Amino acid sequence: MFDNKGLSGTKKGDVKLEHLTKRYGDIVAVNDVSLIVQQGEFLTLLGPSGSGKTTILMMIAGFQIPSHGMIYIGEESIISKPPDKRNIGMVFQHYALFPHKTVFDNIAFPLKMRKMNKREISEMVHESLALVKLGGYWNRYPKQLSGGQQQRIALARALVFNPAVLLMDEPLGALDKKLREHMQIEIKNLVRKLNITVIYVTHDQQEALTMSDRIAVVNQGRIEQIGPPDSVYETPANWFVADFIGESNLMEGTINEIDRGLCTIILPKGSKVNAIVQEGISLNQSVKCAIRPEKIFFVDESGQFFNTFEGIIEEIIYMGNLTKYRVRLVNEEISLNLNQQARPRVSKYDKGGKVKIGWNPEDVRIVS
Repeated sequence: MFDNKGLSGTKKGDVKLEHLTKRYGDIVAVNDVSLIVQQGEFLTLLGPSGSGKTTILMMIAGFQIPSHGMIYIGEESIISKPPDKRNIGMVFQHYALFPHKTVFDNIAFPLKMRKMNKREISEMVHESLALVKLGGYWNRYPKQLSGGQQQRIALARALVFNPAVLLMDEPLGALDKKLREHMQIEIKNLVRKLNITVIYVTHDQQEALTMSDRIAVVNQGRIEQIGPPDSVYETPANWFVADFIGESNLMEGTINEIDRGLCTIILPKGSKVNAIVQEGISLNQSVKCAIRPEKIFFVDESGQFFNTFEGIIEEIIYMGNLTKYRVRLVNEEISLNLNQQARPRVSKYDKGGKVKIGWNPEDVRIVS
Protein backbone atom coordinates (compact mmCIF):
# COMPACT_ATOMS: atom_id res chain seq x y z
CA MET A 1 0.00 0.00 0.00
CA PHE A 2 1.00 3.62 -0.60
CA ASP A 3 3.54 2.84 -3.34
CA ASN A 4 3.79 5.63 -5.90
CA LYS A 5 6.51 4.21 -8.16
CA GLY A 6 5.54 4.18 -11.81
CA LEU A 7 6.62 1.86 -14.61
CA SER A 8 9.63 2.45 -16.89
CA GLY A 9 10.72 5.49 -14.90
CA THR A 10 7.34 7.24 -15.14
CA LYS A 11 6.17 8.90 -11.96
CA LYS A 12 2.49 8.18 -11.80
CA GLY A 13 1.90 11.12 -9.43
CA ASP A 14 3.05 13.81 -11.88
CA VAL A 15 0.18 16.12 -12.84
CA LYS A 16 0.33 18.24 -15.98
CA LEU A 17 -2.19 20.85 -17.10
CA GLU A 18 -1.96 22.23 -20.63
CA HIS A 19 -3.91 25.37 -21.61
CA LEU A 20 -6.77 24.41 -19.31
CA THR A 21 -9.83 26.62 -19.87
CA LYS A 22 -13.38 26.60 -18.52
CA ARG A 23 -16.15 28.83 -19.85
CA TYR A 24 -19.72 29.26 -18.65
CA GLY A 25 -21.31 31.09 -21.57
CA ASP A 26 -19.50 34.44 -21.77
CA ILE A 27 -17.84 33.97 -18.39
CA VAL A 28 -14.29 32.57 -18.42
CA ALA A 29 -13.79 30.88 -15.04
CA VAL A 30 -10.38 29.40 -15.88
CA ASN A 31 -8.27 31.02 -18.58
CA ASP A 32 -5.47 29.08 -20.30
CA VAL A 33 -3.82 27.58 -17.20
CA SER A 34 -0.69 25.47 -17.72
CA LEU A 35 1.44 23.96 -14.95
CA ILE A 36 3.30 20.83 -13.88
CA VAL A 37 3.10 19.35 -10.38
CA GLN A 38 5.85 16.83 -9.64
CA GLN A 39 5.42 13.49 -7.88
CA GLY A 40 5.38 14.09 -4.11
CA GLU A 41 4.99 17.86 -4.40
CA PHE A 42 2.53 19.87 -2.31
CA LEU A 43 1.13 22.60 -4.55
CA THR A 44 -1.43 25.08 -3.25
CA LEU A 45 -3.85 26.99 -5.47
CA LEU A 46 -4.30 30.22 -3.53
CA GLY A 47 -6.71 32.98 -4.41
CA PRO A 48 -9.83 34.91 -3.41
CA SER A 49 -13.36 33.55 -3.74
CA GLY A 50 -14.37 33.32 -7.38
CA SER A 51 -10.79 33.30 -8.67
CA GLY A 52 -11.15 29.91 -10.39
CA LYS A 53 -9.00 27.78 -8.06
CA THR A 54 -11.76 25.32 -7.13
CA THR A 55 -12.84 25.05 -10.78
CA ILE A 56 -9.28 23.97 -11.66
CA LEU A 57 -9.44 21.34 -8.92
CA MET A 58 -12.85 20.09 -10.05
CA MET A 59 -11.61 19.67 -13.63
CA ILE A 60 -8.64 17.61 -12.41
CA ALA A 61 -11.03 15.49 -10.32
CA GLY A 62 -13.38 15.00 -13.27
CA PHE A 63 -16.41 16.77 -11.78
CA GLN A 64 -16.13 19.59 -14.33
CA ILE A 65 -15.48 19.17 -18.06
CA PRO A 66 -12.87 21.57 -19.50
CA SER A 67 -13.89 23.79 -22.40
CA HIS A 68 -10.36 23.44 -23.73
CA GLY A 69 -7.03 21.96 -22.72
CA MET A 70 -5.52 18.71 -21.46
CA ILE A 71 -4.91 17.03 -18.10
CA TYR A 72 -2.29 14.32 -17.61
CA ILE A 73 -1.42 12.12 -14.63
CA GLY A 74 1.92 10.53 -15.32
CA GLU A 75 2.04 10.13 -19.10
CA GLU A 76 -1.66 9.34 -19.42
CA SER A 77 -4.36 11.79 -20.48
CA ILE A 78 -7.33 11.57 -18.09
CA ILE A 79 -9.49 14.16 -19.83
CA SER A 80 -12.06 11.58 -20.99
CA LYS A 81 -12.01 9.40 -17.87
CA PRO A 82 -14.84 9.52 -15.29
CA PRO A 83 -13.89 10.60 -11.74
CA ASP A 84 -13.78 7.06 -10.32
CA LYS A 85 -11.27 5.94 -12.98
CA ARG A 86 -8.70 8.70 -12.41
CA ASN A 87 -6.99 7.23 -9.31
CA ILE A 88 -7.43 10.52 -7.45
CA GLY A 89 -8.33 10.96 -3.77
CA MET A 90 -10.51 13.93 -2.83
CA VAL A 91 -11.10 15.72 0.48
CA PHE A 92 -13.88 18.33 0.54
CA GLN A 93 -14.37 21.30 2.85
CA HIS A 94 -17.34 19.71 4.64
CA TYR A 95 -15.87 16.16 4.54
CA ALA A 96 -18.92 14.58 2.77
CA LEU A 97 -19.07 11.68 5.22
CA PHE A 98 -22.14 9.44 5.20
CA PRO A 99 -23.88 10.16 8.54
CA HIS A 100 -25.68 6.80 8.62
CA LYS A 101 -22.49 4.78 8.04
CA THR A 102 -19.80 3.90 10.56
CA VAL A 103 -16.25 5.17 10.23
CA PHE A 104 -15.27 1.76 8.85
CA ASP A 105 -17.98 1.84 6.18
CA ASN A 106 -17.20 5.43 5.24
CA ILE A 107 -13.58 4.58 4.58
CA ALA A 108 -14.46 1.26 2.93
CA PHE A 109 -16.85 2.91 0.46
CA PRO A 110 -14.34 3.58 -2.38
CA LEU A 111 -12.93 0.06 -1.95
CA LYS A 112 -16.37 -1.50 -2.24
CA MET A 113 -16.99 0.55 -5.40
CA ARG A 114 -13.82 -1.08 -6.75
CA LYS A 115 -15.30 -4.48 -5.84
CA MET A 116 -12.44 -5.54 -3.59
CA ASN A 117 -12.91 -8.57 -1.34
CA LYS A 118 -13.78 -8.26 2.36
CA ARG A 119 -10.36 -9.30 3.64
CA GLU A 120 -8.56 -6.70 1.51
CA ILE A 121 -11.08 -4.04 2.51
CA SER A 122 -10.66 -4.75 6.21
CA GLU A 123 -6.87 -4.67 6.02
CA MET A 124 -6.76 -1.45 4.00
CA VAL A 125 -9.35 0.36 6.15
CA HIS A 126 -7.52 -0.46 9.39
CA GLU A 127 -4.18 0.51 7.85
CA SER A 128 -5.68 3.83 6.72
CA LEU A 129 -7.15 4.46 10.18
CA ALA A 130 -3.77 3.78 11.78
CA LEU A 131 -2.20 6.24 9.36
CA VAL A 132 -4.42 9.08 10.66
CA LYS A 133 -4.04 7.88 14.29
CA LEU A 134 -7.68 6.85 14.77
CA GLY A 135 -7.27 3.08 14.91
CA GLY A 136 -9.90 2.53 17.62
CA TYR A 137 -12.64 4.60 15.99
CA TRP A 138 -13.73 2.19 13.26
CA ASN A 139 -17.18 1.47 14.74
CA ARG A 140 -18.20 5.06 15.53
CA TYR A 141 -20.48 7.31 13.50
CA PRO A 142 -19.52 10.78 12.18
CA LYS A 143 -21.80 12.54 14.71
CA GLN A 144 -19.74 10.96 17.50
CA LEU A 145 -16.53 12.58 16.24
CA SER A 146 -15.08 16.04 16.67
CA GLY A 147 -14.46 18.26 13.66
CA GLY A 148 -10.78 17.36 13.62
CA GLN A 149 -11.56 13.64 13.82
CA GLN A 150 -14.08 13.91 10.98
CA GLN A 151 -11.44 15.66 8.90
CA ARG A 152 -9.00 12.80 9.55
CA ILE A 153 -11.61 10.22 8.55
CA ALA A 154 -12.23 12.10 5.30
CA LEU A 155 -8.47 12.08 4.71
CA ALA A 156 -8.26 8.34 5.48
CA ARG A 157 -11.05 7.64 2.98
CA ALA A 158 -9.26 9.66 0.31
CA LEU A 159 -5.99 7.76 0.88
CA VAL A 160 -7.29 4.23 1.46
CA PHE A 161 -7.11 3.10 -2.18
CA ASN A 162 -3.55 4.41 -2.67
CA PRO A 163 -4.32 7.22 -5.16
CA ALA A 164 -1.63 8.76 -7.32
CA VAL A 165 -2.86 12.24 -6.49
CA LEU A 166 -4.68 13.82 -3.53
CA LEU A 167 -6.92 16.85 -4.11
CA MET A 168 -8.01 18.94 -1.13
CA ASP A 169 -10.61 21.71 -1.37
CA GLU A 170 -10.44 24.02 1.69
CA PRO A 171 -10.44 20.96 4.00
CA LEU A 172 -9.65 22.91 7.17
CA GLY A 173 -12.11 25.76 6.70
CA ALA A 174 -14.62 24.43 9.25
CA LEU A 175 -12.09 24.03 12.07
CA ASP A 176 -11.21 26.55 14.77
CA LYS A 177 -7.90 28.40 14.51
CA LYS A 178 -5.85 26.30 16.93
CA LEU A 179 -7.04 22.97 15.52
CA ARG A 180 -6.62 24.24 11.96
CA GLU A 181 -2.99 25.14 12.63
CA HIS A 182 -2.38 21.74 14.24
CA MET A 183 -3.93 19.90 11.27
CA GLN A 184 -1.84 21.90 8.79
CA ILE A 185 1.32 20.37 10.22
CA GLU A 186 -0.21 16.89 10.53
CA ILE A 187 -1.36 16.84 6.91
CA LYS A 188 1.95 18.22 5.67
CA ASN A 189 3.92 15.54 7.55
CA LEU A 190 1.59 12.74 6.48
CA VAL A 191 1.63 13.44 2.76
CA ARG A 192 5.40 13.93 2.84
CA LYS A 193 5.72 10.50 4.49
CA LEU A 194 3.58 8.96 1.75
CA ASN A 195 5.33 10.86 -1.06
CA ILE A 196 1.92 11.57 -2.57
CA THR A 197 1.21 14.47 -4.92
CA VAL A 198 -1.12 17.05 -3.35
CA ILE A 199 -3.03 19.88 -5.00
CA TYR A 200 -4.59 21.96 -2.26
CA VAL A 201 -7.09 24.82 -2.58
CA THR A 202 -7.36 27.61 -0.02
CA HIS A 203 -7.98 31.35 0.28
CA ASP A 204 -5.95 31.46 3.52
CA GLN A 205 -2.53 32.96 2.80
CA GLN A 206 -0.94 31.78 6.06
CA GLU A 207 -2.16 28.24 5.44
CA ALA A 208 -0.61 28.27 1.98
CA LEU A 209 2.70 29.63 3.27
CA THR A 210 2.82 27.00 6.05
CA MET A 211 1.96 23.89 4.05
CA SER A 212 3.17 24.30 0.48
CA ASP A 213 6.25 23.36 -1.50
CA ARG A 214 4.98 25.80 -4.13
CA ILE A 215 2.11 28.26 -4.29
CA ALA A 216 0.17 29.17 -7.44
CA VAL A 217 -1.61 32.49 -6.90
CA VAL A 218 -4.87 32.45 -8.88
CA ASN A 219 -6.81 35.56 -9.89
CA GLN A 220 -9.63 35.90 -12.42
CA GLY A 221 -8.97 32.46 -13.82
CA ARG A 222 -5.23 32.95 -14.37
CA ILE A 223 -2.09 32.06 -12.45
CA GLU A 224 -0.49 35.37 -11.49
CA GLN A 225 2.63 33.81 -9.96
CA ILE A 226 3.91 30.37 -9.04
CA GLY A 227 6.89 29.54 -6.86
CA PRO A 228 8.11 28.52 -3.39
CA PRO A 229 6.39 30.31 -0.47
CA ASP A 230 9.39 32.50 0.38
CA SER A 231 9.81 33.59 -3.23
CA VAL A 232 6.13 34.48 -3.66
CA TYR A 233 6.13 36.40 -0.38
CA GLU A 234 9.46 38.21 -0.73
CA THR A 235 9.34 38.95 -4.48
CA PRO A 236 5.70 39.32 -5.56
CA ALA A 237 5.37 39.42 -9.34
CA ASN A 238 2.76 42.18 -9.42
CA TRP A 239 0.47 44.45 -7.43
CA PHE A 240 -2.20 41.77 -6.93
CA VAL A 241 0.21 39.24 -5.43
CA ALA A 242 1.86 41.86 -3.19
CA ASP A 243 -1.56 42.93 -1.90
CA PHE A 244 -3.04 39.44 -1.53
CA ILE A 245 -0.15 37.48 0.00
CA GLY A 246 0.40 38.55 3.58
CA GLU A 247 0.27 42.28 4.22
CA SER A 248 1.92 45.04 2.18
CA ASN A 249 2.16 48.80 2.18
CA LEU A 250 1.48 49.86 -1.41
CA MET A 251 2.51 53.23 -2.85
CA GLU A 252 2.53 54.79 -6.31
CA GLY A 253 5.04 57.23 -7.77
CA THR A 254 7.36 58.08 -10.67
CA ILE A 255 10.98 57.05 -11.29
CA ASN A 256 12.96 60.30 -10.94
CA GLU A 257 16.55 59.06 -10.87
CA ILE A 258 18.62 55.93 -11.50
CA ASP A 259 22.15 55.82 -10.16
CA ARG A 260 24.58 53.04 -9.12
CA GLY A 261 21.97 50.35 -8.70
CA LEU A 262 19.46 52.55 -6.88
CA CYS A 263 16.41 54.33 -8.21
CA THR A 264 14.46 57.20 -6.67
CA ILE A 265 10.67 57.14 -6.72
CA ILE A 266 8.85 60.47 -6.29
CA LEU A 267 5.55 60.12 -4.39
CA PRO A 268 2.51 62.35 -5.16
CA LYS A 269 3.44 65.07 -2.62
CA GLY A 270 7.14 65.06 -3.53
CA SER A 271 8.62 62.68 -0.97
CA LYS A 272 11.36 60.35 -2.21
CA VAL A 273 11.59 56.58 -1.83
CA ASN A 274 14.85 54.83 -2.72
CA ALA A 275 14.72 51.28 -4.05
CA ILE A 276 17.00 48.74 -5.72
CA VAL A 277 16.79 49.00 -9.50
CA GLN A 278 14.82 46.13 -11.00
CA GLU A 279 14.76 44.83 -14.56
CA GLY A 280 12.68 46.93 -16.96
CA ILE A 281 12.75 50.12 -14.84
CA SER A 282 13.29 53.41 -16.74
CA LEU A 283 13.30 57.14 -16.01
CA ASN A 284 9.93 58.91 -15.73
CA GLN A 285 8.14 55.58 -15.50
CA SER A 286 5.06 55.42 -13.28
CA VAL A 287 5.47 52.56 -10.82
CA LYS A 288 3.91 50.93 -7.80
CA CYS A 289 6.00 49.71 -4.90
CA ALA A 290 5.38 47.46 -1.91
CA ILE A 291 6.99 47.33 1.54
CA ARG A 292 6.17 44.62 4.06
CA PRO A 293 5.19 45.91 7.56
CA GLU A 294 7.96 43.90 9.23
CA LYS A 295 10.56 45.69 7.06
CA ILE A 296 9.68 49.14 8.46
CA PHE A 297 11.27 50.36 11.70
CA PHE A 298 11.07 53.24 14.11
CA VAL A 299 14.18 55.36 13.61
CA ASP A 300 16.09 57.14 16.37
CA GLU A 301 18.55 59.95 15.79
CA SER A 302 21.39 57.50 15.07
CA GLY A 303 19.40 55.50 12.51
CA GLN A 304 21.00 55.28 9.07
CA PHE A 305 18.27 54.67 6.49
CA PHE A 306 17.98 55.77 2.88
CA ASN A 307 14.24 56.05 3.41
CA THR A 308 13.27 58.06 6.52
CA PHE A 309 9.93 59.80 7.06
CA GLU A 310 8.23 61.70 9.82
CA GLY A 311 4.78 60.57 10.83
CA ILE A 312 2.06 60.48 13.45
CA ILE A 313 0.84 57.24 15.07
CA GLU A 314 -2.83 56.76 14.18
CA GLU A 315 -3.40 53.30 15.67
CA ILE A 316 -1.69 50.80 17.95
CA ILE A 317 -2.87 47.17 18.08
CA TYR A 318 -1.28 44.78 20.59
CA MET A 319 -1.37 41.17 19.33
CA GLY A 320 0.70 39.31 21.90
CA ASN A 321 3.78 38.31 19.93
CA LEU A 322 3.85 41.60 18.02
CA THR A 323 2.42 45.10 18.04
CA LYS A 324 0.95 46.66 14.90
CA TYR A 325 1.28 50.40 14.31
CA ARG A 326 -0.41 52.54 11.70
CA VAL A 327 1.55 55.71 10.97
CA ARG A 328 0.35 58.61 8.78
CA LEU A 329 3.21 60.35 6.97
CA VAL A 330 3.44 64.08 7.67
CA ASN A 331 4.21 65.15 4.10
CA GLU A 332 2.14 62.58 2.19
CA GLU A 333 -1.49 61.49 2.16
CA ILE A 334 -0.33 57.98 3.00
CA SER A 335 -0.64 55.80 6.09
CA LEU A 336 1.73 52.85 6.54
CA ASN A 337 1.52 49.75 8.71
CA LEU A 338 4.54 48.49 10.59
CA ASN A 339 4.97 45.52 12.90
CA GLN A 340 7.29 45.41 15.89
CA GLN A 341 8.03 42.38 18.04
CA ALA A 342 6.19 42.90 21.32
CA ARG A 343 8.37 43.52 24.37
CA PRO A 344 7.43 43.11 28.04
CA ARG A 345 8.33 46.68 28.89
CA VAL A 346 5.93 49.58 28.26
CA SER A 347 6.24 50.95 24.72
CA LYS A 348 7.64 54.44 24.31
CA TYR A 349 5.30 55.03 21.36
CA ASP A 350 1.79 56.37 21.97
CA LYS A 351 -1.21 57.01 19.77
CA GLY A 352 -1.00 60.53 18.36
CA GLY A 353 2.74 60.72 18.96
CA LYS A 354 5.22 62.01 16.40
CA VAL A 355 7.76 59.44 15.18
CA LYS A 356 10.32 58.77 12.49
CA ILE A 357 10.08 55.55 10.49
CA GLY A 358 12.40 54.08 7.89
CA TRP A 359 13.30 51.11 5.74
CA ASN A 360 16.12 49.91 3.51
CA PRO A 361 16.06 50.17 -0.31
CA GLU A 362 16.45 46.41 -0.71
CA ASP A 363 13.15 45.92 1.12
CA VAL A 364 11.18 47.89 -1.46
CA ARG A 365 9.64 45.76 -4.21
CA ILE A 366 8.59 47.54 -7.41
CA VAL A 367 5.52 45.82 -8.83
CA SER A 368 3.40 46.27 -11.95
